[in-house]
Amino acid sequence: MTEFLSSNPINPLFDVSEVSVGQHFYWKLGDYEVHGQVLITSWIVLAIIVLLSFLGNQNLKKIPEGFQNLTEYITEFIRDLAKTQIGEEEYLTWVPFLGTIFLFIFVSNWSGALLPWRLIELPNGELAAPTNDINTTVALALLTSIAYFYAGLRKKGLGYFKRYIEPAAFLLPINILEDFTKPLSLSFRLFGNILADELVVGVLIALVPLVVPIPLMLLGLFTSAIQALVFATLAGAYIGEALEGH
Repeated sequence: MTEFLSSNPINPLFDVSEVSVGQHFYWKLGDYEVHGQVLITSWIVLAIIVLLSFLGNQNLKKIPEGFQNLTEYITEFIRDLAKTQIGEEEYLTWVPFLGTIFLFIFVSNWSGALLPWRLIELPNGELAAPTNDINTTVALALLTSIAYFYAGLRKKGLGYFKRYIEPAAFLLPINILEDFTKPLSLSFRLFGNILADELVVGVLIALVPLVVPIPLMLLGLFTSAIQALVFATLAGAYIGEALEGH
């Protein structure tokens, strides 16, 4: 069930942060409430990534075998993605960032499709993939925004802001608005696709629980991988745009 709680008329951003699927398990931190199930599943996703990295990078061999094949393939894939989007001169610096973003989203999305989170009982609410919560996708998008601002400022200094008045000064409002829409589009695209997949599969399992949902679940695995690729590709493109000369 989708819920939208409007409890803060002063700042609508707090309302946006409550867009979610299902019920939540809240942790109290002083006067604030955080989505505890998001932190739990995020830690599990990170543990899976660390475990696979450890298995793939112990006892390295000149001719890779087993998990080393997997990790080397993923590394080469991310290096090629970064080189394509950022360019040969600067891409190596950003491989760790793009790789982390891609792997976290990929494993998060697949965990939502493959792991039976709802079988784990909580005092309240239910577990779900981290990317099933808009707060996670917005955080990832904001990290991307910080990354491309950092890239531009590190290379060009304050001259980076000249891009806002190029090719003409009257484009200043449009160029500023573009920087605000980038994280919005990144976060809502990822959240919207995960939300739609969860709702469609959930409804079909309730209506036809045996055969029909299986092809859609397989399709969900494919679209989940595509969403991770799209997010990482756009993040690389934004960083490359910030680094390029004018």
